[in-house]
Amino acid sequence: MSTAIQLYGVRVVDPCAGRDAVGDVCIAGGRLVAPCAAAQRVAADGLALLPGLTDVHVHFRDPGGIQAEDLASGSHAAARGGFTRVVTMPNTQPPCDAPELVRRQLDPALPVRILPSACLTRARRGAQPADMASLAATGAVAFTDDGSTVADDAVMAAAMRAARATARPVMDHAIDPHLAGDGIVRDSPLARRLALPVMDPEAEVAAVRRDIRLARESGCRLHIQHVSCAGSLEAIRAAQRAGLPVTAEATPHHLLLAAEDLVEDDGNWRMNPPLGSRADREALRAAVLDGTVGILATDHAPHAPDTKCQGYARAPSGVIGLETALGVTYLALVEQAGQTLLDLVARWTVGPVRLLGLPPPSLAADGQPADLTLVDFATPWTVEPARFAGKSRNCPFAGMRLRGRPLMTVCGGRLTWLDPSWAAADAVRRCWCADA
Repeated sequence: MSTAIQLYGVRVVDPCAGRDAVGDVCIAGGRLVAPCAAAQRVAADGLALLPGLTDVHVHFRDPGGIQAEDLASGSHAAARGGFTRVVTMPNTQPPCDAPELVRRQLDPALPVRILPSACLTRARRGAQPADMASLAATGAVAFTDDGSTVADDAVMAAAMRAARATARPVMDHAIDPHLAGDGIVRDSPLARRLALPVMDPEAEVAAVRRDIRLARESGCRLHIQHVSCAGSLEAIRAAQRAGLPVTAEATPHHLLLAAEDLVEDDGNWRMNPPLGSRADREALRAAVLDGTVGILATDHAPHAPDTKCQGYARAPSGVIGLETALGVTYLALVEQAGQTLLDLVARWTVGPVRLLGLPPPSLAADGQPADLTLVDFATPWTVEPARFAGKSRNCPFAGMRLRGRPLMTVCGGRLTWLDPSWAAADAVRRCWCADA
């Protein structure tokens, strides 16, 4: 049997080439090559082939919280979601502020490439900048105290200057802790019914404006994480028009859900920042469509089930998202907001690697190791968290019907996910095993 696989009749969606067209793609020896007559032909009509997705914001809880997720389980969840690269956040126990904690995540045997971010300040305490030079030299791709904001302007400015010297971006969870107070939700039916403490949107907007001001002064590249309100988008858009190196990301949950949808006392809907209003959601969708927000990211935040079943007020913040990311954003942006599939894929591929300074992903048949995902956007599927590869189940999308299910993921030429329900799965696996 030939060890080359030729996907024929597949919809090739390659933002780098500006290509969205039906064609044939051949993989031989884990590499993208020109179609050849000797290849095993696999019908892929009705399916879409995308470059491997990159998520710049995930929490794998390793070390210190492996009951919720570890490097292996998180990586398998990422592969099943169509991802080939993920940026892990440093709010682990202990926090990732030392080279050895960066190094331990660089395991080539995992089914996804982990690109660790490291602490912006030592131990994430917000008191003094971390040793960014040594962290960058070990492999840290960005710096953040995600989960908290550096409140002291002088410390933040010093950290930005240090990050600039490493040519790495600062990624900020921009929420002013003084303005946020004890707020955990935006105004909503649930907040009013349970008398939950409300977080004013200005807590985010003020922090975003502060960060932009300091980025202008320091020359640092700034990336705003999980934007949730219209005021933040106005500030980011103004900064970009002024030529500042400021980027932003939107999460699937902030793009699909809104505070007005909060009616049940369900801890799986608690996240930080909390869901914005429907007007905020529409502003966020518009910003993704016009390119102000050029990156999508899950903020995959697993928590053990016993911690998220205690109601909204007592549950920790965060939702999982790797295995639903493509389906949720396809629903919110393509089906509901009219974005093209090519642009949606760019937000999961080109935008993230540009932030990280990596080569753009491509589906060119030039002999490079394949980094791709094959996706079924035609067949609806139901979100069943109990069947996820990750360890946690804190998903606000349970029971939803989505389109956009990865059937196969290839990372660096390695087959990392193959959906056994796909009719061609056995043939693909036989070819891959013969090639190995």
